[in-house]
Amino acid sequence: MTETILIVEDEVKIARLLQLELEYEGYYTVIAHTGMDGLISFREKEIDLVLLDVMLPEMNGFEVLKRIRATDEHTPVLMLTAKGTVKDKVEGLDLGANDYITKPFEMEEVFARIRSALRRTANKQTGMHKGSLMLDETKHEVMRDGELIPFTPREFELLAYFMKNPEQVLTREQILDRVWGFDYYGDTNVVDVYVRYVRKKLETPGKSYLQTIRGVGYMLKETKDEA
Repeated sequence: MTETILIVEDEVKIARLLQLELEYEGYYTVIAHTGMDGLISFREKEIDLVLLDVMLPEMNGFEVLKRIRATDEHTPVLMLTAKGTVKDKVEGLDLGANDYITKPFEMEEVFARIRSALRRTANKQTGMHKGSLMLDETKHEVMRDGELIPFTPREFELLAYFMKNPEQVLTREQILDRVWGFDYYGDTNVVDVYVRYVRKKLETPGKSYLQTIRGVGYMLKETKDEA
């Protein structure tokens, strides 16, 4: 599988250099020149790693990182910036950055850090488990008690978000932001509709998974009905 790297860099020449070098190495790339565009690209595309500059127009890299980590704890993010002070590095790492590369950089160093970050991610189990549920993002499969269940792409993304945040109450706004995108302006009832779709596919007699927290949102928690 060829990994896709999102390059969020406002300096066009640097972004283009990274794109050319990375594609020569066999990676797919996506480029964004503003923080807002970077966040949109991350949410709309299947991204395996992010190269994220700090000094960006519209939204700085720290804010982009914060928003990424609010809904995704796993995708590697490497901060790429001319700022090399300890304070900046600490702030980025505290917000969830996996590594820090200071400009000017050597491409071999960038390649090495990317390989290291992707290797650490690959070494983690690709399947997420919650009770009798298993979701594999690599194979795009959902299994319940060993049985394969077909899911549409949107249903899969919704369940994946719940699986990444088990036994946490997720509001409709959080779900819309992560699954449909922060710029979605449609009816918020779409969340309720898709939760019903997913719930119908998952639930079996005596066992339920998606719990409604009245007035707040939903939570993934496997429960069994008392006999």
